[in-house]
Amino acid sequence: MTEERLSFQAEVSRLLDIVAHSLYSEKEVFLRELVSNASDACDKLRYAALTQPELSADDPALKVRLLVDTDARTLTVADNGIGMNREDLVENLGTIARSGTAAFMKQLSGDGKKDVNLIGQFGVGFYSAFMAADRVTVLTRRAGEAQGWRWESDGKGEFTIAEAADLPRGTRVILHLRDGDDEYLEESRLSGIIRKYSDHIAIPILFGDGDEAKALNSASALWVRSKSDVTPEQYKEFYHHVGHSFDDPWLTLHWRAEGAIEYTNLLFVPSMKPFDLFDPKRAHRVKLYVKRVFITEGAEGLIPPYLRFLKGVVDSEDLPLNISREMLQHNPMLAKIRAGITRRVLGDLNKKARDEDAKTEYETFWTNFGAVLKEGLYEDYEHRDELLKLLRFRTTAGDGLVSLEEYVGRMKEGQEAIYTIAGDDVDSLMKSPQLEGFRAKGIEVLLLTDPVDEFWVPSVGSYQDKPFKSVTRGGADLGKIKGGEDKPEADKAPEGDLSSLIALVKLTLGEQVKDVRASERLTESAVCLVADDNAMDMHLERLLKQHNQLNALDNGPTRILEINPTHPLIKRLAERSKAEGATDSLEDMAYLLLDQARIVEGDPLPDPAAFARRLAAMMEKGLV
Repeated sequence: MTEERLSFQAEVSRLLDIVAHSLYSEKEVFLRELVSNASDACDKLRYAALTQPELSADDPALKVRLLVDTDARTLTVADNGIGMNREDLVENLGTIARSGTAAFMKQLSGDGKKDVNLIGQFGVGFYSAFMAADRVTVLTRRAGEAQGWRWESDGKGEFTIAEAADLPRGTRVILHLRDGDDEYLEESRLSGIIRKYSDHIAIPILFGDGDEAKALNSASALWVRSKSDVTPEQYKEFYHHVGHSFDDPWLTLHWRAEGAIEYTNLLFVPSMKPFDLFDPKRAHRVKLYVKRVFITEGAEGLIPPYLRFLKGVVDSEDLPLNISREMLQHNPMLAKIRAGITRRVLGDLNKKARDEDAKTEYETFWTNFGAVLKEGLYEDYEHRDELLKLLRFRTTAGDGLVSLEEYVGRMKEGQEAIYTIAGDDVDSLMKSPQLEGFRAKGIEVLLLTDPVDEFWVPSVGSYQDKPFKSVTRGGADLGKIKGGEDKPEADKAPEGDLSSLIALVKLTLGEQVKDVRASERLTESAVCLVADDNAMDMHLERLLKQHNQLNALDNGPTRILEINPTHPLIKRLAERSKAEGATDSLEDMAYLLLDQARIVEGDPLPDPAAFARRLAAMMEKGLV
């Protein structure tokens, strides 16, 4: 087969440019990434050999080697793991075959310095080789296959693939070092990097070839060591290795469960939000081992989807070594491990949430992962109480985050519900006219801006016997709540005039609204729309329309139009509603009131042309 010349995926080319020129403050981490990949390849072969022992029979002692050639100025990272074939090379080294890549790439600004943190979340593994090399050669043969392959690139847009004969099983990554990077040919320098970043790797990392090769790491699984024997720096580097992450862990959980079943856990909560956190697959990144043998990553049923931000290792002493990924899904032992992990993680998160000294830290965690944790409120009834304690909210009371316990503790006299309002962002919610009456009485309202809020709130229903109630639905019941009595009561339209106006507007709008009524909640705006008590919440209705779950051209459930009896415009209209011919003269005003309420709510106008015509007519009358 002749040499093939192929182009990198566009996303890879952009990543390579940023990686090579601006990604890391310490270039040496390229070696950590390559050694980590080599270790993963050995783990995969060890698992495959459980059912196909012939795959590793010719060379069963798995290892990673560092080889230097000072004359050629090359550094080689070699492993005798699973290896790659042509398809693997194209997929793994030429493209980024990971869900969420397109969305991730859209976030990149093109400014290398600004993109560093984003790329750190993505993880670039093999491509970090181009930080130290101006050309990279990969020689590899997949276990169980006879044909070997050679991959080569200068990282500038293209790579070549060709057949290669007489290759051992595994992969050799050969770095042709850039000028000025000769330090990576020195044994002492390489040894120091391995001790710093990769000492925890459970596979031997050797310097040199043959029997005289020198071991550079302790080659013992970090998670089986006692907590007292592991330093914070070792935990951090293991997190980088196991999670392929570049941030530091926010929380480290290391414990051993003993009893009916035994398993060891070393789990981490990241300090940064992974780019694929909201991928529809909702897969986790925790690796499952059995007696220190890698089985799989992302085992279904091991970690609940709402804890999918966790990274790390779970090592079971009781699961059979030859268990298949399919058998794992239905294994009752895995369900018990999952329950134990969930209890422990939620318990430790609650300790953090209660720690006043860690309040700012916890708020950062909540900002990153709160929307994911909320999924557990309607998926995991068993742990709902623990999850409710973790919840934090923006509210109308200020900029800080508030727990449900804090909210209930400062409810007003006569207040019987936990009030909420849902929308796309805090700023727009704070301007909502539905909040005016609550703000006037000093009543705190939870600001819900995550789509998941529309699902967990009705599922939970109440907290400490206080029902959740949207301020955009039904009667506000503000009259029962103490507050705002020291403010002078605003003049209202006379009851008779107001009744006439309401009847006129209701008659004019007909089926476009379910009802028209005076509002308790409005103090500044003239009108607003609310949903009936038994109707769908307005924000949920908009979300469903956006995702084509409701006909976007259909207004769906009709709304209630509330009018403010104290607003100057409403008082003038109420006065004119009793005049002869008011039904005709105020028809356009009734439609304009409805369209005004729609605009404030963020709803599309069903007939923009009619709105423009009516508005122009009103402006013309005002100029006469």
